[in-house]
Amino acid sequence: MTDAHRPATEFQRSLDFTFDNLSLLERAFVHRSYLNEAGEESGLRDNERLEFLGDSVLGFVTSELLFARYPDRLEGELTNLRAALVRRETLARFATELALGDYLLLGRGEEDSGGRTRPATLCATFEALVGAIYLDQGLEQVRSFLEPRLLTE
Repeated sequence: MTDAHRPATEFQRSLDFTFDNLSLLERAFVHRSYLNEAGEESGLRDNERLEFLGDSVLGFVTSELLFARYPDRLEGELTNLRAALVRRETLARFATELALGDYLLLGRGEEDSGGRTRPATLCATFEALVGAIYLDQGLEQVRSFLEPRLLTE
């Protein structure tokens, strides 16, 4: 753990809900580089599976929101809108606004090379967070978490 890392419990205080399974939230902040140094005996798992799930949930919720909000838009227009909302730069900005980089567990090399502010890492962490919220709280809570961010775009 680095001096820049803050515990997931601190991040949870910024949310309007509490995780039932805090280990899901904690896992959302474990970068694979950290596990390379911590080793298997740490018992930790990286956030990549949560990222995979979160990416799909994010795409679904975004599609659903756009479908409802723009009933007269054609499929191609909706696709372009969704692509703009779920692209790396947008998700990295959401992650930055939430200070997700402050909570990441990173290996030293990743830390030293600026991993806490790297757009790809921040985007992946945001997606992992969405996956964790989905597994712990369900789709309605994911919608509540995402809609205010997506609707301001």
